[in-house]
Amino acid sequence: MSLTVPALLTPSAGAPFERGTVERRELGEHDVLIDIAYAGICHSDIHQAREEWGKAIFPMVPGHEIAGVISAVGSGVTKHAVGDRAGVGCFVDSCRECEMCLAGEEQFCLKGNVATYNGKTYDGTPTYGGYSTQIVVDENYALRIPEGISLDVAAPLLCAGITLYSPLRHWGAGPGKKVAIVGMGGLGHMGVQLASALGAEVTVLSQSLSKQEDGMTLGADHYYATSDRQTFRDLRRSFDLIISTVGADIDVDAYLSLLRFEGSLVFVGLPENKQSFRVFSLTGARRNLSGSNIGGIRETQEMLDFCAEHGIGSVIETITADDVDKAYDRVVNSDVRYRFVIDTSTIPAS
Repeated sequence: MSLTVPALLTPSAGAPFERGTVERRELGEHDVLIDIAYAGICHSDIHQAREEWGKAIFPMVPGHEIAGVISAVGSGVTKHAVGDRAGVGCFVDSCRECEMCLAGEEQFCLKGNVATYNGKTYDGTPTYGGYSTQIVVDENYALRIPEGISLDVAAPLLCAGITLYSPLRHWGAGPGKKVAIVGMGGLGHMGVQLASALGAEVTVLSQSLSKQEDGMTLGADHYYATSDRQTFRDLRRSFDLIISTVGADIDVDAYLSLLRFEGSLVFVGLPENKQSFRVFSLTGARRNLSGSNIGGIRETQEMLDFCAEHGIGSVIETITADDVDKAYDRVVNSDVRYRFVIDTSTIPAS
């Protein structure tokens, strides 16, 4: 028997959010039921709810930064128990058979993973995300949230946290490495904390110095304004790794010039337009240009454990269900430090 749960949904592209309900599937043998406490707002929620990334599925319940407590488990569940603190990230299933899934890189599943919302399960059923009070998910795609992190600050780690942790680990951020984080926003502020905790020397490259105090407090060693062209002259050939978290167009050649020999510029932010560069910017110092996209289940769990160990969480502003439409506009206007998190107890109609 399916479960009817309160949810915050948008009926069409760009429409205001409404309180309603969605159907969650009957608890299967290997499923867990999570009572959602908090759901983070990711900029990708906005893109999809406003149908800016192509045709979307409506009504839509966004949310892939989900934190809560398990209230029921299927008869075959072995990885989780009732009362466990649990999270759900950007996907809720994958084929489990392809080379990427077998390597623990389910985010790159060759069949295509099942998105937490605005997606369809392999049998064609639409998926609904975390702007709701409960979710049913296969135990293999639920993450354990350590006791060392409160649920509200943990929620954004399920997307923003892993989006930065994965490339930092893959490209070897650590002692002796110089890492630059482009942008001091929802993603960038996570990158600063994680890179610092990994032992790297961390520089923030931001349009202005308006968030310099925040950046230094969170672990940055240096902070520069990219609006000042002198920055690019002073920092030429300085970094082993640069991670761009911004959604705006950047001067790729200028940022490549900041890399050392065999350094890497990695995109995790998603500019709307095509980005261009001169090949000479790569060949001159055997530099690399790449991109990264969240992480697999194993690495996401590693990230959560790392954050608990080092006292890392997202800097948040907690809001109610009534605030979501305004919060979307504020995110677009870069008016948040640094992530909005919805208290899902405010979703049900009073």
